[in-house]
Amino acid sequence: MLNRVSEPDAVGRDEERSRPTTPPIVVAIGVSHNGVVALKRVLGPLRESLRAAILVVRHISPTHISRLSHVLGRSIALPVKDAVAGEPLQPGVVYLAPPDLHLVVSDGHVGLNAGPKVRFSRPSIDVLFDSVARVCGPRAVGVLLSGGGSDGAAGLAAIRHAGGATIVQDPTEAVTPLMPRAALAANGHRVARIDDIPEAVRLAVSEATTK
Repeated sequence: MLNRVSEPDAVGRDEERSRPTTPPIVVAIGVSHNGVVALKRVLGPLRESLRAAILVVRHISPTHISRLSHVLGRSIALPVKDAVAGEPLQPGVVYLAPPDLHLVVSDGHVGLNAGPKVRFSRPSIDVLFDSVARVCGPRAVGVLLSGGGSDGAAGLAAIRHAGGATIVQDPTEAVTPLMPRAALAANGHRVARIDDIPEAVRLAVSEATTK
């Protein structure tokens, strides 16, 4: 069972826990409508050799019983798991936000918290992106896919401001283009068709290893 805890307690306060000497490389992905299909197309070409942990927020109902880890696990090569508070981030692993909890990064570990909804959403894409920008800085990669509303736009800008790479699905091909369009109101993000995003992610991760 997932622990409902508040940040920073989501990853504990154990002073003996070792802290990473450099921030982890994290690929943070946000998606809403058409989420499963979009995630399969982005994650499918990636392999465990990717030198980054992948954290995913998909907008879902608080009462939804998620089987996304099972569905994706049968469709892609990367190991997929529901995020558990306090576990260390491992490269080449996909961590999924559970229903009704924000997913964050703290000191190279997974954090979960039941903080207020952000833009009507918990889990929120902005909350994930903001934490990745703060912890990982230029070693962060943000990816925003199809969805309604504006969740993710501010967080993606935060990643960009922190020196990370930002990728937005081309809104002309998104099933629901509102989230990509909201993000693109700010300049500087790379726009890519969904089948080009995996290679863009690989390139961004490769560049992040030198930062």
